[in-house]
Amino acid sequence: WGGRSSLLHDTRSPTLTPAPSPCSQGRGERTDSAARSHANGGAPLLLVEKLVKEYPRKRLGEGLAKILAPKPAPEPESFRAVDGISFTVARGESVGLVGESGCGKSTTSTMIMRLIDKSDGVIMFDGEDIGAIPAKNFAKLPLRRRIQMVFQDPTDSLNPRFTAARAIADPILRLGAAKGRGEVRARCEALAAQVGLPLPLLDRFPHQLSGGQKARVGIARAIALSPDLVVLDEPTAALDVSVQALVLNLLQELKESLGMSYLFVSHDLNVVRLLCDRVIVMRAGRIVEQGSTADVLNSPQAQYTRDLLAAVPHPTFA
Repeated sequence: WGGRSSLLHDTRSPTLTPAPSPCSQGRGERTDSAARSHANGGAPLLLVEKLVKEYPRKRLGEGLAKILAPKPAPEPESFRAVDGISFTVARGESVGLVGESGCGKSTTSTMIMRLIDKSDGVIMFDGEDIGAIPAKNFAKLPLRRRIQMVFQDPTDSLNPRFTAARAIADPILRLGAAKGRGEVRARCEALAAQVGLPLPLLDRFPHQLSGGQKARVGIARAIALSPDLVVLDEPTAALDVSVQALVLNLLQELKESLGMSYLFVSHDLNVVRLLCDRVIVMRAGRIVEQGSTADVLNSPQAQYTRDLLAAVPHPTFA
């Protein structure tokens, strides 16, 4: 892996060692990220302000509730899965979004991807208010190619009727400027080589690939259009620990070589410590803490963050 030390020192343990990176003294900012932002006028690539996502509250069993409690306390008409959060992602920066299941992190990522519409708030991408564009229309716009996603389950995210090459080519055929079948195939082969997928596997279907190979197909598909921002929704959660390490090495190398920004959604704090410049901690739809990875994970200010860190397993072996 290009001279980089392996992320996995013991295949039996999930412990990962982060690559060294200089940090600034202030919480929430790294020196290299600040330099990149300054080079671009200080404007972040992604700006999220007071973002809200509401869902109507289901009223199952309302008749029984009236019988048991004639005057029940009034309930709000809607449930806020995301409740007024604000954060930024700088150019070339990797930001981790962590929290327990149901905290709103995946809902946040799908709104940023413009797969679902927001209820309120602002989503600015490179100075454009993409949150104002209906999700059903965004897929047809040129901006779509600049924001891509690596999904949690590499099996479910691949069409079982598509070969690996066809899956990688999908965004190229939909949004790219390919001029012919030969050009598309050449681009797929170049992407496969870039993610470490052997070329003979391009003609195989998903059920003929291992979990790690399918993950590489998903990553190749995500970078096919050279995006500026990649949203990674727990991309290694369905993989074995040894395969996780290889995929994380790959993601880190691609970020450095292509200059992409990452929004990394995860519940694995070891992975976030390794891959992310900053971390955002969510609970019940709100942000409870955010800052540089070193500050938040080494000196957490919020009790909830301390509880998350205390829950991380630290296996010992004889």
